[in-house]
Amino acid sequence: MNQHAAVKTFSHVKPGDTEYTGGGLRDFFLYRDLGIATATGGQVIAHLVKANPDCPPEDGTGWHRHDCEFQIVIMMKGWARFMYEDKPTLVSAGDVVHQRPGLVHYLYDYSPDMEYLEIVSPADFKTVDMPAATDKVPPVTPWK
Repeated sequence: MNQHAAVKTFSHVKPGDTEYTGGGLRDFFLYRDLGIATATGGQVIAHLVKANPDCPPEDGTGWHRHDCEFQIVIMMKGWARFMYEDKPTLVSAGDVVHQRPGLVHYLYDYSPDMEYLEIVSPADFKTVDMPAATDKVPPVTPWK
């Protein structure tokens, strides 16, 4: 049963309504707000995330976890390689990943055309740096 306040706001964001911008959680990604955080009173955020063409992968996100109740990633284009705890995982276009709350992970490699939809609750979730789950992280794929 949803214990959150009732949401009564309608939202319809079209492609030209919002632009990709920097200044999000990671400098090497660009983010496009989809208006869901405002529409849900902060209960959920949904944004598109894509590779910044000026920033090929070097160090990735580093090991971290998110303080959230729910998080999914839907890879729309390209691919990204994650470490989920000690397991390397390729997430390709069309894949859907549910990252359980508190999962320690590391996005360490991605294609130049990578773009994913991320949906997280709550909208103001926190990211916490974590110690490495393993020292066996594969190398990045250089962009050509």
